[in-house]
Amino acid sequence: MNASAPHIEVMRSQLGRARGLGAGHSGVGHWWAERVTAASLLPLSTWFVVQMFRLGGADHAEVVKWGGKPVNATMLIALIITTFYHAQLGLQVIVDDYVHGKAHLPARLLVKIGTSLLGLLGVIAVIKLFVRGSNAK
Repeated sequence: MNASAPHIEVMRSQLGRARGLGAGHSGVGHWWAERVTAASLLPLSTWFVVQMFRLGGADHAEVVKWGGKPVNATMLIALIITTFYHAQLGLQVIVDDYVHGKAHLPARLLVKIGTSLLGLLGVIAVIKLFVRGSNAK
């Protein structure tokens, strides 16, 4: 530092320096969303595993007929949406914690777009299965 340059000392308290650097006030909502999606995935995943065991050894026509039932299609769509939303929440935490600088925003957008597109593809697949299964009756 140059000896002739004046030294300016800012007279601020610890609280004054920390103000504006804290939480974005979205942490509690994010935390609750993670817990609610995790709790809702328990019965949905259990239902899915039981249904897959019931369909074990079934041929394609039986699976299409099963997917054509409104309850099964609704449960599958709920499982897909909840799974990819939960994945997006978890990946967002990883990006927020470990990706810094200019890469943060693109990484966050990639997580949101990627999970949304994969979830949308899953929902479209279930809708196609439902339409084919309901016509097979």
